[in-house]
Amino acid sequence: MVKVAIATLFIILTGYTAVFGAVGCDLNDPDRDVARLFPESTGYKTVYTSIVKKGGDKLLATVESRLGDKFRGIYETIDVPYTIYEINAKKKKIGYIHGVNQKGQFGGIQVFLVLNLEGTIKGFYIQKMTSQYAGRLRDGKFGKQFIGLTLKDFERYDIISGKASGQVEQIKNPAPEAEADFRAALRATKKNLILMDEFVFSTQSTQEAPKK
Repeated sequence: MVKVAIATLFIILTGYTAVFGAVGCDLNDPDRDVARLFPESTGYKTVYTSIVKKGGDKLLATVESRLGDKFRGIYETIDVPYTIYEINAKKKKIGYIHGVNQKGQFGGIQVFLVLNLEGTIKGFYIQKMTSQYAGRLRDGKFGKQFIGLTLKDFERYDIISGKASGQVEQIKNPAPEAEADFRAALRATKKNLILMDEFVFSTQSTQEAPKK
């Protein structure tokens, strides 16, 4: 009976890990949130993807290299599902909304970026954050500092040291007491931009390249 109980517990725990091992990031209320984050939109389409689906270990190695840091924890497994919201105005695609989970000092942080078709940030939104200073980092004044920035700007941000240059260096932390969460938000932004480049923008460039 003991062996049966242990075997049963193993199956339950294995199933639990399979279900909760990969943590995705979705808008809480897509209809409301898309209309708020992309006021000019008239509709949207959801596209689901993952690193394992788009390129597996090779793509993971590429993303980690570009990020300058290793993926770790339940928020960054190779099979984490990513939801990309393709935004339309009438029947024309006008941009994207994409979010990622990031480990903060006291819990998960969900960082969403509103991007135009060229990958420039049009909006920055922290949907979830576990911190007594969350209000300051979720404030619109903090988010406005990201508008107009691109992956090119964040490529020079060093995840490990926290050193930045150019416009990213100008982003001010509204809660100095929450330096770890501030840096987590910057890491999430860089990760978000890299993933969107790998999932969407680099693919678009290949498809749109003129034939020789």
